[in-house]
Amino acid sequence: MFKENNDHTQVQLLNTSTWMSPSIKKKLLKSWAPIFYEHVFCKIYEKIFAPLYSEDNGRPNFPINILLSLEFIKHLFDYTDEELIDQFYYNYQVAYALKIQTLGEINLAPRILYNFRSRVYHYLLKNSKEENVIFEQFVELTRYFINITDITTSEQRMDSTFISSNIKRSGRLVLGMNVLEQAVKAIPESLRSDSLSKVLENNFRSDLLYRSKSNQSKEKIGFIINLCLEVLKITDKNSELRSKDKIKILKRFVEEQTAFDTETSTYRIKEGKEISSNSLQSAYDTDATYRKKGNRKSVGYSLNVTETCSNENKVQLITDYKLDVNTTSDVAMIKERLPVVYNHIECKDLYVDGGYYLKENDKQSLPQNVNIHFTDMTGKKVRNKKVPYNKFVIEEDYTVSSCPMGKVPIDSKFKSKNKVIIAHFKHEYCEQCKLIDTCPIKRQKKSYVFRVELEAIENQKKREEIKTNRKENTSKRAAIESTNSELKRQHGIDHSRVRGLNKINMAAGLKITACNIKRMAKYIINKSRDIGKSGIPNLQGVVCPIADK
Repeated sequence: MFKENNDHTQVQLLNTSTWMSPSIKKKLLKSWAPIFYEHVFCKIYEKIFAPLYSEDNGRPNFPINILLSLEFIKHLFDYTDEELIDQFYYNYQVAYALKIQTLGEINLAPRILYNFRSRVYHYLLKNSKEENVIFEQFVELTRYFINITDITTSEQRMDSTFISSNIKRSGRLVLGMNVLEQAVKAIPESLRSDSLSKVLENNFRSDLLYRSKSNQSKEKIGFIINLCLEVLKITDKNSELRSKDKIKILKRFVEEQTAFDTETSTYRIKEGKEISSNSLQSAYDTDATYRKKGNRKSVGYSLNVTETCSNENKVQLITDYKLDVNTTSDVAMIKERLPVVYNHIECKDLYVDGGYYLKENDKQSLPQNVNIHFTDMTGKKVRNKKVPYNKFVIEEDYTVSSCPMGKVPIDSKFKSKNKVIIAHFKHEYCEQCKLIDTCPIKRQKKSYVFRVELEAIENQKKREEIKTNRKENTSKRAAIESTNSELKRQHGIDHSRVRGLNKINMAAGLKITACNIKRMAKYIINKSRDIGKSGIPNLQGVVCPIADK
């Protein structure tokens, strides 16, 4: 049964701090704990998590604000679960941050933490179309942090980065072996054939994987595929076995790695280039995908982050995040996330790199009040020596009125079906022109023809605009690279201890919220120091390990 925790608002007459030396208590009040309690713990909106519990049945839940605060503290200091529980019991700063006034007064079993995460995870699975409760809490806290730090959100920047999956990269042979082993274990021993029973023998894996020549790999993959087909033959007759996750994974592996020949009723092993990047990468993380971007190869996910970037801000805060498979393009990310950012937090100017470049028809689905500034754009660039298409004078009806040298065409028309502009010029005009070698026209029997798609002209105009504003746009966007680095180095977002899209998404939300908490705390510390120097009493404290993380 859901119940809000308001016990922290009542002060106990006798508590652990009562017995402290005045000097030690003074240090406590100048630590990070009071800041966390006032600006995080007290601002957690517990009712967001009410759907996770029964409305009128069962014992009351363990306080949500304590559990969620512990998750934030875990990712702030990069604790393991064992370390976190020890800190909860024996570190009075952690207890004070949660307003536990007497050290050891509340018992916290590890299973309580695990059950809470499990409730959130299964709620997200069952209600995937509804708002993520972790994301909702992130938005609520971020709005509050924006208010107390008095920053502007009108200017923001967006970037994506690869997140590695918590798996060991392996080839097709090892992948097939892992999938096969899991599936065979899921089959009762009485139903296993002799060949399948040998799969679980001690030396089977080592003999198959390591005691073979490199030119035998395709042959061994075929051997594994045949064993997988034998598993499917057994499980197809049993609906209970067929519904098991391990069997479904094996079936997916066979479908992705082979092609069925209907004429011969046999399976052919696909070549590497035939296999989709969305295919199974691990038997233990079925959501992870493969992507090659430039010279970098990644197996895992893509994290899209948006944060404030105004030069007037004393601190920048992350305003939005989205975790998805790494085959998701930046264009798909901006189309999905910009409306969310706009609805939650005011945004007028967004700075992004060329990977997010959108065509004009794609921009129609985005908020029209947001100006998107690109540092570059995708697509083929026109060679520098060529005369740009947009040097031709083009009227509002998309007809050409003159060439770069001022010559009027014989005729010009716009084919709306293909969105192509065509203009014809006299031979004597073009053959005597000094730009003839660099002009994008082509000689025909009766005339010279200028032919260009409307999109190509618009792209050239956009490239010139980007080139003009590149220095400012790049300076606004560049710092988000350090945010991605901070999330990876200090908060371990690239080395998650969990697997699967939904679980990693939960962990990413908690880590990003922890990053905002750290930045907010640092702002308060710096502001309190400035107030202290001016002679005004320093009420917030000056020592904060969070800000130094």
